[in-house]
Amino acid sequence: MGKHLVLVGGGHAHMTVMLNLRNYIDRGHQVTLIGPSAYHYYSGMGPGLLGGTYRPQEVRFHVKQMVEDRGAVFVQDTVVRIDADRKLLRLKSGHDVHYDVVSCNTGSGVPTDEDRVSGNNIFTVKPIENLIKVRQIVLAGMGSRTPKLIVVGGGAAALELTGNLWRLIQQAGTAAAITVCGGRNFLASMPVKAQRYARQSLAARNIDIIEGLNVNRLKDGVAILEDQREVNFDLALLAWGIEPSHLFRESGLPTGSDGGLLVNSFLQSVAYPDIFGGGDCISFEPQPLDKVGVYAVRQNPVLYANLLAACEGRDLEAFEPQDSYLLIYNLGNKTGIFYRGNWVWKGRLIFLLKDTIDRKFMRKFQVSGETSEKDG
Repeated sequence: MGKHLVLVGGGHAHMTVMLNLRNYIDRGHQVTLIGPSAYHYYSGMGPGLLGGTYRPQEVRFHVKQMVEDRGAVFVQDTVVRIDADRKLLRLKSGHDVHYDVVSCNTGSGVPTDEDRVSGNNIFTVKPIENLIKVRQIVLAGMGSRTPKLIVVGGGAAALELTGNLWRLIQQAGTAAAITVCGGRNFLASMPVKAQRYARQSLAARNIDIIEGLNVNRLKDGVAILEDQREVNFDLALLAWGIEPSHLFRESGLPTGSDGGLLVNSFLQSVAYPDIFGGGDCISFEPQPLDKVGVYAVRQNPVLYANLLAACEGRDLEAFEPQDSYLLIYNLGNKTGIFYRGNWVWKGRLIFLLKDTIDRKFMRKFQVSGETSEKDG
């Protein structure tokens, strides 16, 4: 007798499963995907979307059509609770969905507690759709001769967003003061050589860097630093860290210290063998994993195999993270920074390499006519 497999979220780690859903259905299994939107945007190309290198339809997957074309069911809704003992998913709409096997790929979000963030024109880097809104606002004009734009965050996401915000301003044919509030040590996770390249690139475009202090809160067009110094802004982009959905803690499931679903080497809940997960929403019990897209991509074939095996009572495969991986960043001026370990390169060819890798990934999974769609 076939099983009911439910996919919660259509993110990067579920791409291979979605592409091959027919293999599940042809074996007699029922598959449902529950997601908040018909589309899923590829975060690795988000900064390029902001800067106008890519159109929206070039960086998204039509999850609904992809699923339905392969005989599965798409439900546009959000899972708000997992009742693991009863094998039920409670949806925001109030409906319940029963599962035999469930896999979670709900990604991560930028925390915006009400006591820290209030006011207008403040946008988090996730969901990626926010970057489309920011682009539209800037291109439409902001009612100020020289608007003040800030990016809050000390990591690679803040670097890429800042560089591409500069590119957006160039396209708008206007002027703006751009500042990155880089926390206590901007780009500290990068090799020193990569940090130097990044800082030089921003400085050459007159982009200011404030560091040594975190931003405590943002309120009504003012970012307030730890020493109570104030930085005025007309628009702010928040990239000050990510966290998994609160879904797992609120459902009483075992989680890691960051709140991610705690999984074993098979990407399987340590307490409930019929619950799996991948990408940013999990906490990998064997070892901590950086929140980088490469792990979600590498988890694809393992989740595909293990979800089918779980439906059929077969042995599971272990996910083995690679010791090192390459990272490439889009600086927004048609150049990039590449590093793997202590090997660091920069330049136009690096950006072209990233563009080639990203477009190849999109071509593999954009199988539902996304590139022929209109912008939006």
